[in-house]
Amino acid sequence: MKKIKVLLAAAFSVFAMAAFAQSKTETFKVYGNCGMCKKRIDKAAAVDGVSKANWNKDTKIMSVTYDASKVSMDAIQKKIAGVGYDTEKFTADDKSYNQLPDCCQYDRKKTSKKSK
Repeated sequence: MKKIKVLLAAAFSVFAMAAFAQSKTETFKVYGNCGMCKKRIDKAAAVDGVSKANWNKDTKIMSVTYDASKVSMDAIQKKIAGVGYDTEKFTADDKSYNQLPDCCQYDRKKTSKKSK
């Protein structure tokens, strides 16, 4: 019985380490202004494979912890751009941006490529 417990513990450890190895935390810039922006940006980033998403409205930095085997950083940034917020890699289309409330319409910079 003791051998079985040791083998199960070892197997669990191997699986836990494999799952942890695929988890990444990265940061990137997302343009926005206020608490309403934060809610939309955090929600947009919460796709399958993302375990934690937190945008700081003061620094404009998004921190995302995700499983790289399930979702890519590009996919996360495209999702955010899709709801109207430019990231450092993708630009929201004008229609999405223009649908944001007035307080959420930030000064746009040409820093990225178009989202598709």
